[in-house]
Amino acid sequence: MNIPARAVAATLMSFAVTAAACAQEVKTVPAVDLKRYAGKWYEIAKIPNGFQKKCVSGTTAEYRAREDGEIGVTNRCKTADGSDEAEGVARVVPGSNNSKLQVRFAPAWLSWVPMVWGDYWIMALDEQYTLATVGSPSREYLWILSRTPAISDEQYENAVNDATKQGFDTARLVKSKQ
Repeated sequence: MNIPARAVAATLMSFAVTAAACAQEVKTVPAVDLKRYAGKWYEIAKIPNGFQKKCVSGTTAEYRAREDGEIGVTNRCKTADGSDEAEGVARVVPGSNNSKLQVRFAPAWLSWVPMVWGDYWIMALDEQYTLATVGSPSREYLWILSRTPAISDEQYENAVNDATKQGFDTARLVKSKQ
């Protein structure tokens, strides 16, 4: 097989950019106003994961303030058999200006176990709080979220490009069905 040198160089450059991005910590927005962030978000796209494998469409996340200072989380989606709902709680990572959260869907009595908390880092958020990109520092999880069930192609491409620059394997992204 004769592979053009230009193709090899482009592939190597892509690997180098991804490797360099992965060597850096995932960057979050400087600060998040949790009162403005609260409410319903529609999943536009995600890197597939095990805990959402039953979801076939209509995936949403709803955040609400709790009296104890934590954030209530309700994730919903349509499944082949009907629907699924998961109730959880999120807490702010100290010193992150609310841009780094940890989320738990396990029972409260397990909250002392570190591995039941998942990282939820807000990497991009528009000024109107209508479009967000959320990921984990391991780059295993990634979601593009919107206040509306659909976004423009330009908004989607910008979110994907930003996540790619942060070292996420955006080739694995799957657009969500509403």
